[in-house]
This record gives sequence, C-alpha cells and structure tokens, in this order.
Amino acid sequence: MKNNLWTRDFTLITVATIMGAAGAIAGNFALSFLVYDETGSTLASALIIAINFVPGFVVPLVASPFMDALPRKPFLVAGDAVNGVLYLLMGLYLNSRGFTYTLYLLFSLLLSSLSAFDQLAYNSLFPKLIPPGCMDKGYAVSSMVYPVMQVVMAPVAALLMDLIGVGNILLLQGGLSIAAALTESRIRTEEERRAYRRFSLRGYFADLKEAADYLRQERGMLNIFAYMAVTNGVASGYAPIFVAFFSSTPGLSAAMYSLFAVAEFAGRTLGGVLRYATKMPKERRFGFAFAVYQVYETMDMLLLWLPYPLMLANRAIAGFLGINSATLRLAAVLSTLPDRLRARVNAFESVLYSAAFSVLSLAVGALGEVMDLRLCVTLCAFASLIICWMTIWRRRREIRAMYENAAE
Repeated sequence: MKNNLWTRDFTLITVATIMGAAGAIAGNFALSFLVYDETGSTLASALIIAINFVPGFVVPLVASPFMDALPRKPFLVAGDAVNGVLYLLMGLYLNSRGFTYTLYLLFSLLLSSLSAFDQLAYNSLFPKLIPPGCMDKGYAVSSMVYPVMQVVMAPVAALLMDLIGVGNILLLQGGLSIAAALTESRIRTEEERRAYRRFSLRGYFADLKEAADYLRQERGMLNIFAYMAVTNGVASGYAPIFVAFFSSTPGLSAAMYSLFAVAEFAGRTLGGVLRYATKMPKERRFGFAFAVYQVYETMDMLLLWLPYPLMLANRAIAGFLGINSATLRLAAVLSTLPDRLRARVNAFESVLYSAAFSVLSLAVGALGEVMDLRLCVTLCAFASLIICWMTIWRRRREIRAMYENAAE
C-alpha cells in the first residue's frame, strides 16, 4: 500500500512555507529597491548582502545542540512569530518615521540571524513530516515553493510598491509570518527528546564534537557537502558577471538577462512535476545525479559563448536537471542522517556553505575584473567540474550507497 504524501502535518508545513516565502520575497524585493533609492549607493546595498552572511557562521553552531536536545517545532514556530513581529515594527517605523540606513543595517542583521535559526529548525523538522516512502515527492514539493513564489511575488511586489508603499508591504509580510507560525503550531508530529542534562560549556562542545566526528566518519556525506559548497559558492559569484556581460555586450540588455529566471523557472517546474510523478530505480540514482553535475558545470562553461536563444535553452535545461538532482541529493542525505544529530550536522553544512559563498563569490568577482567575462565563467565552472570529480566521484562507493538506501 502506498503512503499518502499529503498528510495533515505535511500539508500544514507546506502551507506555512508558502506563506512565509510569499512574504519574504515581496518584502526583500521592496526593501532592495528602497535601500538603493534612499542611498543611491551600490556599496550600501552590497554591505547589506555582506552582513546577511555573518549569522550563517554563528547562529547554527550556537543553536543546533539545543535543537537536537529539545523538540524542534517550538523553535520553528517561535522563529516565524518573532520574524513577523520584527516586520510589523519595521513597517510601522517606515510609515511614521521614514527610512534610516543605520537602523536598517541592524534590522537586516536581526532578520538574517532569525532566518538562519528558522532554516535550521525547518531542515531538522521537515524530514519527520514526510511519510515513509515519500521522500522524493516531499522534497520535490519543497524545492518548488521558492521558485514558484519568486515568479509570482516579484511582479506583485513591484505593483504593491506603487500602490501601498514599502512600509505597508512589510506589514503584510509580518502578518504572513505570524500566520505561518500559527499554522506550524498545529503540527502534531511526535518528536523524540534526549534525556535532560544541565547546560555546561563542556557538554555543549561535546555535542558539537559528536556531530563533527560523525561527519568525519561519513565520508560520502562530507564530500557531498564539500562539492555543493564549492559549486554553489562559485555560482553565487556569477550574478554580477552576468549583469556586467549583458550590460556591456551590444545586442544584449538587462531585460534579456531577466528572462534567465523565467527560463530556469520553466525548467524547474517541469522537472519538479516529473520528480513528483515518477520514482527513479535505486540503481540509477547515483549515476543520474553524477551525470547531472557534469552536464550542469559544462553548461555553465558554455553559457556566455552561446547565441541568446540557446542561452535561454541552456538555463531551462539547467533548471530541469537541477531540481531533479537536488531532490535525490536531499533524500539521500536526510535518509542517512540520524535524527538525533540532524540539527548539528545541518549547522556544520550551513557554516561550510556560508564560508564558501563569502569567499568564492568575491573570488569570482575579482576574476571578472581582470579577465574576459566569458572566460571567467568558463574557468570557474571548469574548476567546479574538477572539484566534482575530486569529491563525488572519489567517494562514489559511499555516496552511491546513500542514494540507493534513500530509495528503499
């Protein structure tokens, strides 16, 4: 008998995620324009982005031992509730006092800290809400929420900016975050709880060491994390390269670049539907994922050398393949990871990703200053391809076992 994915708890977490994503995308879109309009400085906007990386190094490591010792649902509910209150306060402040850059820096730091906290709680709780045998479908749904809401809410936010202003958009976002928290509070899943232990620094660091020791032993998982940190860190540096390329190349424009997101969304949508509707045989899962990594890096290498119509096709194919491999990878990792270590291992993954994003995005941008933009992207993608062979292929025996076990 097949299990039904859409249980009460899975439906509630999905609805809450949609509400949270809708508000976050609309609010961030509006605030990004507000910062530039008020300051007239790209550096001021870049500083906001840089600050948002900081909590990714600190918050997960601080919070994860507590999340593994206690039920995770209260952390998730509290994070969204506090997030909603902060947005309500910021919306009221903007409507009454106007924009203050220094205050917004502090606001961004608080929000990014909450976001890191909330994401850790979500990633630790979500696997328990997926019925047995539905891991692929569950992550196919989860992976589709933000791409779909991005396409829907960005134009809605642009319209609302003119109709009601940024302050009122933040009030709406605060309301959606609180609604998401109320929805999550109705989740009924039973969570295991470790025996109570009085807090001590020695015990806290022992908890972190337990997760680090686990990762050292799980070479397959560690190498998956390493490759994904590198490839996503490098890819995060492509955005300013693409903007510069489309702005400086005759016959191209910013509007044409914006269609990349549409093409990738179309590919991700089709790929997500396919992943939801079909189940891949376990013996093909690793081979498919590894082949996707090769194709993905190769397509990045070729992207800026192609005629524009083929660039769009390139992004659509990348979106289609990307969501399929991501779903398989998440299922493999979270099926392998013991629940008692989930928050702490996720914390190490988050720190690794934050470090890679910070360093590699700057490195790619620096290369773009000293060499041809097309060559820059090609060389960076080729470097990611080499890392794939040094991590995923080198540990193929362990990683293949993870992928095959996730299908059982």
